[in-house]
Amino acid sequence: MVTKPRESLTYSEPIATGEVMIDVAPEKVYRLVCDPVSMAECTEELRKARWLRGATEARVGNWFAGSNRNGWRRWVTQAQITEAEPGRRFAYRVRTPFFVPISRWEYDIAPDGDGSRLTVTNWLRVPPWFVPIAILITGEPDRAGTNRANIATTLERVKARLEGREWRR
Repeated sequence: MVTKPRESLTYSEPIATGEVMIDVAPEKVYRLVCDPVSMAECTEELRKARWLRGATEARVGNWFAGSNRNGWRRWVTQAQITEAEPGRRFAYRVRTPFFVPISRWEYDIAPDGDGSRLTVTNWLRVPPWFVPIAILITGEPDRAGTNRANIATTLERVKARLEGREWRR
């Protein structure tokens, strides 16, 4: 699915989602996904993250910055944590450094047998006027398709890392 034209964008449904079963307890999954600095090692576009405004951990209201890359393109984002329930749920909203909303990310963790089920969901929050600019900055006209593929790759890496298997970016 290519990013919808400006006049037909909807924000009521996620643009991308993915799910994986991981053979570790929900608390261990949460410790990784709620740490953007560590998660940057597993993600496709997010290459580096750092806490902002004195934050050092995942708490509602805390902020972190992301350095992102797609090929030769580079951009930065800021994210504010909106939900942080250890072992269950982690969510944040992303914006540009100049306050334009970009997206919302949610990580839901549920016990599943002796392990966990991790579900990642992404919503687009970009105002219609900013869509062409976002495409220019990121080089991605198909944000939904890109995020679906990136979520799948990230989930494979998270699973391998948490299960103690070799993996590479």
